[in-house]
Amino acid sequence: MRTKILALASACLLLSSWGLRAQQPTIKSGPTVTVPLYVTVTDMTKRLVPGLLKEDFTVLDNGKPQTITIFDNEVRPITVVVMLDTSGSMTMNLDLLRQAAEQFVIRLMPDDQAMIGAFNDKIEFAGTGFTNDRDTLASEIRELDYGNATRLWDAVDESFNKLEGMEGRKVIVVFTDGDDTGSRVGRGKLIERARLDEVMIYAIGLESIMQPQGGPRIVTRPDRGLKGLAQETGGGYFELKKTDELNSTFTRVAQELHSQYVLGFTPEKLDGKLHKVEVKMRDPQTTGRARQSYVATPVQGQKPKS
Repeated sequence: MRTKILALASACLLLSSWGLRAQQPTIKSGPTVTVPLYVTVTDMTKRLVPGLLKEDFTVLDNGKPQTITIFDNEVRPITVVVMLDTSGSMTMNLDLLRQAAEQFVIRLMPDDQAMIGAFNDKIEFAGTGFTNDRDTLASEIRELDYGNATRLWDAVDESFNKLEGMEGRKVIVVFTDGDDTGSRVGRGKLIERARLDEVMIYAIGLESIMQPQGGPRIVTRPDRGLKGLAQETGGGYFELKKTDELNSTFTRVAQELHSQYVLGFTPEKLDGKLHKVEVKMRDPQTTGRARQSYVATPVQGQKPKS
């Protein structure tokens, strides 16, 4: 009797688990036919706006309105690489950066997965890889070391590599206080990868002040290309001048990632070309932020449709 009860319980658990998975929105992209958009909606005071309906959104593909075939406003898991600048200019602010990054991982949901990375003249990732263990992630943040140069674009490129093959929503959160110095990869390549791999980039830039012993004071500012990279992918860009804003900013990023609307549409033409995409809101007091382009890749084995 006990064996039958256990078997029945296991079967019910399996069916329940299958039912939850079946309720997930089916968003396929790249070579298939549905283009996913992850939309952050804010009001005029930059507060997040919950509780909207599909009718509150209009999606434009190369300026032409599209039928929204998928709409979902439930919290969905993310897979995120947290990539932190630990170059020489961050020496005085490294403890604050560690504390702020910990605030981000503390606010991850149970089904989220994260990986911690750091860049200076080297690029390194924590040995654990992707994990949902927040204690492990916080410990890895505390162990970060610092170096000299700022290989910003190389670091983002390596983060793309880590996300390859991961399912669901993919995000890179990158923090820096300076211009890129010494990268082999250019920003243009990163935009292309973001379009094809459907990765959202959040960038946090900090104005930092250095004063070498016996030398003049040096003010470093985040690379100007970061803002465009974040905007193109539908992520957020935050430029800070006070280090005490770090905690609230990392917290804001976590809140946004767990408050986004998922929209999907089927493009009329899979022509292999770059398409501009825009999300407009019915309420003019709100703004929808999503990626700005996608590549209409034909289904494998089919010729592009002009």
